[in-house]
Amino acid sequence: MPIATVNPANGETLKTYQAMGEEEVERRLQLAEATFRTYRTTTFDERARMLHRAADVLDEDQDEVARMLTTEMGKPLRQARAEAAKCAKAMRWYADNAADLLADEEPDASDVKDSGASRALVRYRPLGPVLAVMPWNFPLWQVVRFAAPALMAGNVGLLKHASNVPQTALYLEDLFHRAGFPEGAFQTLLIGSAAVDDVLRDERVRAATLTGSEPAGRAVASTAGEMIKKTVLELGGSDPFVVMPSADVERAAQVAVTARVQNNGQSCIAAKRFIVHTDVYDAFAERFTAGMRALTVGDPMEDGTDVGPLASEQGRTDLEELVDDAVRSGATVLCGGERPDGPGWFYPPTVLADITREMRIHREEAFGPVATLYRAADLDEAVLIANDSPFGLSSNVWTRDEDEVDRFVRDLEAGGVFVNGMTASHPGLPFGGVKRSGYGRELSGHGIREFCNITTVWHGA
Repeated sequence: MPIATVNPANGETLKTYQAMGEEEVERRLQLAEATFRTYRTTTFDERARMLHRAADVLDEDQDEVARMLTTEMGKPLRQARAEAAKCAKAMRWYADNAADLLADEEPDASDVKDSGASRALVRYRPLGPVLAVMPWNFPLWQVVRFAAPALMAGNVGLLKHASNVPQTALYLEDLFHRAGFPEGAFQTLLIGSAAVDDVLRDERVRAATLTGSEPAGRAVASTAGEMIKKTVLELGGSDPFVVMPSADVERAAQVAVTARVQNNGQSCIAAKRFIVHTDVYDAFAERFTAGMRALTVGDPMEDGTDVGPLASEQGRTDLEELVDDAVRSGATVLCGGERPDGPGWFYPPTVLADITREMRIHREEAFGPVATLYRAADLDEAVLIANDSPFGLSSNVWTRDEDEVDRFVRDLEAGGVFVNGMTASHPGLPFGGVKRSGYGRELSGHGIREFCNITTVWHGA
């Protein structure tokens, strides 16, 4: 895949980039290693000042950055502005909280006295250069939620971004440099996917994090396992959105529309499978379908647009194949389902009902504005349908019954359970999944500790 900015709203190639050669990659690896030796000794206050400055610069650049994100991957402009603002918020959160999150921990003296210690503590130390392999769907946020905690922990970052968002990738390196971070603290590697393996095998790279597809995750995990390197993987999801009879059905249907089409439906934590109790199924299906049908599809640069194009032509083709397979196997199209005429990689908001286990869309992630509706006879069947997926990233549950809430929290196989609300990521809450959605956590204290050497310090009597 070429490293290029291609406007998904019209298919026009705007800018192409030459991949970095071996000599340039080597130079950047050397710089990362050298920078780490000194950057690791900086104080939390010093790092926080630089990260606060990065947040300020990003706020100043917000309009320009938003247009860049929309141009490169097609998200509606107002959502691009929100993504930039969210990144600045996360930077400030880690700048303000990292010192406490990574403070030395001292067990009670009585717990370690039989080891002969007069004192013992746990100290969090940085690992070194960390490789981040990042996707295009939230091209700023996915990187910042790794970079902010990694830099505050004293690590340095190497970014291999998706090949269709090169301008965003280069902007991120420039952002941290303008904020005062040392030149080698955060670097972008403009390389293709085939070059990732060599970088990951390099002994100077101490760990890796990847957000992306299952095949990419398997490749990185395999190499990292062979090299005995720590990894964090977030590999997508097909999140359930469960609606029970006690729920506010009208509100649930309204939120369901946003939960499905946020970021043009190209979000790992977007609700994709809508599992509705039979007592409220018809009411929910009517409201939800009407809401999806009413969305405005069009130019993502226009503030009135709800859904822009998919990020790539291949992405639209993949989505179409899932819908066509479902329809051939008996699914009912309640709205959408047909590609519009004209330029750009647009696909309409689509609702499919009568889904069966034999359909590909039941097992595979639909990365675009396509929702599947399921009818559940009771809570047990709702849980069964929700868990009948290879993914386990997040989940949404709508009920006013606290006993039902307890059951869903206990039984749903997911990294998050959002009750009467839409799944969202927040710097203060851990983010990640189970099953084929990956392992490890980003964000919160859990995320910043993922790439730390958790060191036992023991003092003799």
